[in-house]
Amino acid sequence: MMEKTWRWFGPNDIITLENLRQIGVEGIVTALHDIPNGKIWPLDEISKMKHYIESRGLRWSVVESLPVSEEIKYAGPRRDELIGNYIESLRNLGKAGVRTVCYNFMPVLDWARTDLEYANPDGTKSLYFNRAEFAYFDIYLLKRNNAADDWDASTLQRVETLKTSMTADDDARLVENIIIRTQGFVNGNITGKEDNPLEKFRQLLNLYDGIGKDQLRENLKYFLEAIMPVCCEYDIHMCIHPDDPPMPVLGLPRIVSSADDIEWMLDAVPDSHNGLTFCAGSLSAGSQNNVPEMARRFAGRTWFVHLRSCEILPDGDFREASHLGGRADIISLVNTFETINPGLPMRVDHGRLMLDDADKNYNAGYSFHGRMFALGQIDGVIATVNRYLSQNKN
Repeated sequence: MMEKTWRWFGPNDIITLENLRQIGVEGIVTALHDIPNGKIWPLDEISKMKHYIESRGLRWSVVESLPVSEEIKYAGPRRDELIGNYIESLRNLGKAGVRTVCYNFMPVLDWARTDLEYANPDGTKSLYFNRAEFAYFDIYLLKRNNAADDWDASTLQRVETLKTSMTADDDARLVENIIIRTQGFVNGNITGKEDNPLEKFRQLLNLYDGIGKDQLRENLKYFLEAIMPVCCEYDIHMCIHPDDPPMPVLGLPRIVSSADDIEWMLDAVPDSHNGLTFCAGSLSAGSQNNVPEMARRFAGRTWFVHLRSCEILPDGDFREASHLGGRADIISLVNTFETINPGLPMRVDHGRLMLDDADKNYNAGYSFHGRMFALGQIDGVIATVNRYLSQNKN
């Protein structure tokens, strides 16, 4: 059956490995978060983390993430040096026996939400993307050149209405949510220690001037072709994470937002070690995506699964739904993966804030009780699907 994994942020995480064993977690998804982007992960540090996890009766199932430096993405002058460091890190992971790596190739912004505590009718809180608020941030706070040209008339009308009610505190909340709280804890480019995060963010965006979708695709292909030999040598599966949200943002190219994008990426480097993290939540936030159909299409090249779901609202906003709701159709996805590529590592991802989660200062999207509740739901789905498949084998 699918391996039940959990994203854990290391020994300083207030959610302990002992906690996770008690709720049925089998594998850990983590990284060496203290090593800066672009530096080599030493074998002894990898082995130390692996031993720590195994001493608690768990296994290090997936690296999420070994970050790809921006200079690799935009093909800067140190690209080959940084790819060389990445290869050495992969080699060390392979030597230690950690062989599934989730990564992304999203420029600058790892993932984006405007509200990290959106109130649901039942008293829980979810992550939320308000299209008008994001456009307001783009046009009036970031002040990106010609930003308004990238937004449709309906959204621009909402922005102008919103502008009349926004306060300085509201502006600060958007900056905090979009470029600090969702980024810093994932080896991001922006942290809470920045004196002027907006200016730092503008500088990062400027690195991609003149780089469109075709060029970013070629940069991804260059990176993958360079790392495939070490992946083949140590049987390491690279699992690219889809864009979140799966649409162009802030004038940046996006290359893993649709079925066609994924098909291009897999065909560009056809080795099976070049694969996909099937993030149902990210994909279901795009109206262009039929998520169950995509699962059937790409299950054979999927090596890691994120099970969550989004609900798209009529004005283009979206919110993270319950794990059995929204557009993703999690039950169908589990059936597909367990039929075509059984036993993949899975994590529930982005739980709601519920019960006493709210005052624990968890990383955004990574509450304890919300994810525990979701894990219980998905555990039941996995068991039911596998019972059905076993009974109908012949």
